[in-house]
Amino acid sequence: MDEKWFLQQADSAGQLTRLAERAQKTFWGLLGCEVVHADGHKAAICLDVTQQHLNLLDIVHGGVLMSLMDNAMGLIVMLAEADSKAVTATMNTHFLANSKGGLLLCESELMHRTGRTLTLLAQVKDEEGKLLAWGSGSYRLL
Repeated sequence: MDEKWFLQQADSAGQLTRLAERAQKTFWGLLGCEVVHADGHKAAICLDVTQQHLNLLDIVHGGVLMSLMDNAMGLIVMLAEADSKAVTATMNTHFLANSKGGLLLCESELMHRTGRTLTLLAQVKDEEGKLLAWGSGSYRLL
């Protein structure tokens, strides 16, 4: 086994653990996000929908779907740029279907990088695999 690869994996896991601990005290924790997988190129997070995630139509609020995508894309940026801080510069969202609850999965991927800007894609699916929303975001390194 390649020792360099092993050390990178161990460091990545430690970094992810530290981020998860810090995130529980923020909006991430309030929302209820959980990391499924994450590295500097791809991430997957999930959310078990509760009543607080619904709007007055008893469907998952669009802001919850957007927040899932922003959190998943932002997680990639934080892992890719561990020594930098970044903010969401733009986010475009396409709502395709609604959900009344259950487990939601958000997958994201780094698509492009130039200078201080990273561009990512994300999608949210329900537990049956139905695509609820997809979006793109640009993140600016400070």
